[in-house]
Amino acid sequence: MLLKAKMLGMAAAMALTAGGAHAQALVYCSEGSPEGFDPALYTAGTTFDASSHPIYNQLVEFKVGTTETQPGLAESYEVSEDGMTITFNLRQGVKFHSNDIFTPTRDFNADDVIFTFDRQGNPENPYNEVSGGTWEYFNGMSMPDLIKEIEKVDDYTVAFHLNRPEAPFIANMAMDFASIVSKEYADAMLEAGTPEMLNQAPIGTGPFTFQAYQKDAVVRYVRNDDYWGDPAKVEALIFAITPDASVRYQKVQAGECHVMAYPNPADIEAMKADDGVEVLEQEGLNVGYLAYNTQVAPYDNPTVRKALNMAIDKQAIIDVVFQGSGQIAKNPIPPTMWSYSDATVDDAYDPEAAKAMLEEAGVSDLSMKIWAMPVQRPYNPNARRMAELMQSDFAEIGVDVEIVSYEWGEYLERSKATDRDGAVLLGWTGDNGDPDNFLAVLLGCDAVGGSNRAQWCNEEFDEVVKAAKVTSDQAERTKLYEEAQAIFKDQAPWATIAHSVVYMVTRPEVDGYVVHPLGGHIFNQVGLK
Repeated sequence: MLLKAKMLGMAAAMALTAGGAHAQALVYCSEGSPEGFDPALYTAGTTFDASSHPIYNQLVEFKVGTTETQPGLAESYEVSEDGMTITFNLRQGVKFHSNDIFTPTRDFNADDVIFTFDRQGNPENPYNEVSGGTWEYFNGMSMPDLIKEIEKVDDYTVAFHLNRPEAPFIANMAMDFASIVSKEYADAMLEAGTPEMLNQAPIGTGPFTFQAYQKDAVVRYVRNDDYWGDPAKVEALIFAITPDASVRYQKVQAGECHVMAYPNPADIEAMKADDGVEVLEQEGLNVGYLAYNTQVAPYDNPTVRKALNMAIDKQAIIDVVFQGSGQIAKNPIPPTMWSYSDATVDDAYDPEAAKAMLEEAGVSDLSMKIWAMPVQRPYNPNARRMAELMQSDFAEIGVDVEIVSYEWGEYLERSKATDRDGAVLLGWTGDNGDPDNFLAVLLGCDAVGGSNRAQWCNEEFDEVVKAAKVTSDQAERTKLYEEAQAIFKDQAPWATIAHSVVYMVTRPEVDGYVVHPLGGHIFNQVGLK
């Protein structure tokens, strides 16, 4: 997709940075193409890196490097005593970007906040069906049931009236799906008959202005000199889309990229010994998993799912795929997150017992598909190799596996299907530091057909997780989440595989890059020495 005739080619983009000491462009070697530029439509970190972080703002935002919220487009907020009304006091004088097809006539105001969320939850909103949006986060987090009304108190005050208290609500408002878009721009594009431009030629209030995108090659941004906050430290930001980790490293070594995502685990030690780069690392708030389609036989039987789990040699996966950068996962939330249950007993690796369990369940000559991601993610550095190891493990118990894959955007879209065959390799990096963001978003009934790739709706689990949402007492929430983890482990909608350490590689001249615990790559505070 080419959005502008003046699109820079890769060579021209690289010339901005490889040329010398006076370069003002920061080049990031990203691992894949974004699915689009409207973050409410998607769930992939690759997409958020290219959209919500540089282009948009949220009402509240996470301090880079923490899960602590701070004022964003809302200068402050108040929560009512019963927890059912949250009033945001909006920042004044905030300018939206402009582009070749749109120039705003007004500043950001309450209308933009209301439109941002109304389009996701209101079937009558003309943008509700634009781009075939399933609004995965909005629906998966039960927002349609939660939000009773969004009231415009005045141009710079918005009140969210809820049907129940929601403990993680403020943190949820800092998430990517809650990026504020321009109602004026949306109205103009609708009138022009091109509503898809909201996703293809994004307009936001963020630190960088979108310039152009060439699929599978480059995304280009320039600094927003009208930004309401601290201005970006470089004049331009370029995403050099480079799926191969070895090629990303070569580009960093050659000075063609300043920052690269997700090095090969096998290369980490050599990188640490390389004086030409710096290796940053942090324990990830993540989990990698294999999600069975629990709505399709025989994976609708928990015994079958348990048997398959017991056939997987997870230690071999840690050794071969993660090479020291991961640990075996037994729970659907990472061990660094509050409410993690140490009491969980993991499924034992026992192929003979697994084979016997399949026989008892009346399952023989099983053929299945394992879906392998085409890109590296922090929770899975090599999905193809992981799938091959599982293929070998399952063969030991008489299960024949076909490995399939698709382009990343297609992979994410196809894997939502409730009639999908077999099991899909995916994972998750937390969005807000709250267990709800894993347990409800990935496993709740409202997320079936969206981010719940196991298509698993267990009423007991769902009731426990929903009960945890409505209390602000963390000790009580912890007990409920521990109960939810026990139900999850008993029912086994996933094979939990790994939690990983996240590595990022930068050149020495990069100043201010921080490994963000929520997985995003954020560059407005990054400069070049």
